[in-house]
Amino acid sequence: MAETFRNWARNQSATPAEIRTPADAGEVSRAVRDAAAAGRRVRMIGSGHSFTGVALTDGLLLRPEALAGIRSTGEGRVTAGAGTTIRALNAELHRMGLALANMGDIDAQTVAGAVQTGTHGTGRDVGGLADQILALELVLADGEIVTVRGDGDGTIRGVAERDLFDAARVGLGALGVITAVTFRVEPSFLLRSTREPMSLTSILASLDELTGGNEHLDFFWMPHTDTCLTKRNNRSPGPARPPGAFKYWLDNHFMENTLFGAVCGIGGRFPGAVPRLNALSAAALSVSTHTDVSHRVFASVRRVRFLETEYAIAREHLGQALAQVRDLVERRDWRITFPVEVRVSPASDAWLSTAYGRPSAYIACHVYRPTPNPAYFEGVEEIMTALGGRPHWGKLHTRDAAYLATVYPRFADFLAVRDALDPAGTFTNDHLDTVLGRVPAA
Repeated sequence: MAETFRNWARNQSATPAEIRTPADAGEVSRAVRDAAAAGRRVRMIGSGHSFTGVALTDGLLLRPEALAGIRSTGEGRVTAGAGTTIRALNAELHRMGLALANMGDIDAQTVAGAVQTGTHGTGRDVGGLADQILALELVLADGEIVTVRGDGDGTIRGVAERDLFDAARVGLGALGVITAVTFRVEPSFLLRSTREPMSLTSILASLDELTGGNEHLDFFWMPHTDTCLTKRNNRSPGPARPPGAFKYWLDNHFMENTLFGAVCGIGGRFPGAVPRLNALSAAALSVSTHTDVSHRVFASVRRVRFLETEYAIAREHLGQALAQVRDLVERRDWRITFPVEVRVSPASDAWLSTAYGRPSAYIACHVYRPTPNPAYFEGVEEIMTALGGRPHWGKLHTRDAAYLATVYPRFADFLAVRDALDPAGTFTNDHLDTVLGRVPAA
């Protein structure tokens, strides 16, 4: 019987004609050639943390589990198999006394899935995972295995290696199957994490100070209140003062998952109670500080299932956009239990990075999975697109290639690379046909 793939949020699924679990790039190459000969399209899934249909296929689905582990290390670099989870990568880096300079707040993703959809985290000076890539190994549509480097000066299928590198770092799997990623790494470091409630009003009045004064700023606004939880993570010389086992369990497992999940469940059954529940949650927030190795500070535990939309906008528009989202929620008769998350990033040179060419801010809106609210996401999207916003490639949105071409300066260049490398559309699917447009008929 055919196996059905479902993503983490359970809002996307597909039943492919065939599933393979290749163990190396050679097996991926054979799988791609076999699929092309049979007229099937090919996609490789990650860990299923995208909310869109980016990984779906009715053809050949490649599973990444056997493409895992550290392949090699060198001075300031580590190469990991595409199916290595970020959690496993962090564990190995820590064992070697190394670390990524920045990462997102979910570590269950595979490295290939995370970089291909533009996972970004938050950082004043250091961008997302794509900006820490030194090289990519990928299998092209004809089965050729190539490695592209940021400092490469060759050509592949008539495409300059540097252009392919800049296109493929956030490539949506449209240019080839990523089989290994080489990251720039640095010696392990500590982060001092300070959590503090602040009013949204005061944050809007001091955004430049907050974003400029912290290496990693993340804050969460509680809808129906004026309260935010700020997380300011900055490098520390130490000593390490990690939270105790009970404190970690209380904050990360019980408060942010078990109790929060119960609040979402109550809000789902009794929507009128949501403003009061959010007010109680806001009142329970307090100041806390701890210092720990970076990856333990960056990563969060997320067990309550949700749906999410997220847009990147030019950083100078953050205050305006956030105020408009607040006003939107206040005007409409919605009951939103999930906080609105705000992060920042420096400009990126990866062509389809949501931060390409501009320092960016991210506004992410979530809803409890059992109580979807499409109107909420549509209203937020209207605000963001009016400001030239770019939707996260792995999160829910309704934008198509016609819109995206207006907000990505190198969008046409990306399509030219795709059309040169995959003229038969081997790596496309229905979702990519929407966001990138169809591969032109030969």
